[in-house]
Amino acid sequence: MESSGTTRRQATRQKLYEAAVTLIAEKGFSATTVDEIAERAGVAKGTVYYNFKSKTELFEELLRHGVGLLTASLRAAAEESAERGGTRVEALDAMIRAGLAFIDRYPAFTQLYVAELWRTNRAWQSTLLVVRQEAVAVVEDVLREAVDNGELSEEIDIPLTAAALVGMVLVAALDWQAFQPERSIDEVHSALSLLLHGRVSGH
Repeated sequence: MESSGTTRRQATRQKLYEAAVTLIAEKGFSATTVDEIAERAGVAKGTVYYNFKSKTELFEELLRHGVGLLTASLRAAAEESAERGGTRVEALDAMIRAGLAFIDRYPAFTQLYVAELWRTNRAWQSTLLVVRQEAVAVVEDVLREAVDNGELSEEIDIPLTAAALVGMVLVAALDWQAFQPERSIDEVHSALSLLLHGRVSGH
């Protein structure tokens, strides 16, 4: 049972994450100050430093927190699909939808994550690689099971295919939000589902 102090601290951290992610997505990491994060979160500046040693640590924890939520939702989608007796390919399909739903819910975080993924020489590059690997590993596990039970060809390159599926969902979702916001999640999901099932070539 968590103490009220722990719960309160988690609520404060959540407020700081939300403030930081929107500010950094708007202005960039360098231009965002701790004062602004505190003000946006509605807390004193000291509260930021009580919870995080520095702005960099706050950002690293934000990346861990966000990708942790994504990884958990991907894993839950795969497990729910399995409980319904679905195939592993159906589990991948459910994970695509869960990924889209996550991005729809946390657009600022996703933009931030994608932008940072391509920047190098950042203090948090190693953190980013670790959290990216956690999310991709969930997809790799399901692909491996699909190959093992004969649903997918043994010829597929599991690490690259997993990265490609995650990348497809990320880029398609960002495109959806930026350029085609009138589309429903069902439309976007069904387009990606056709790609997953290899039906784009018309066979």
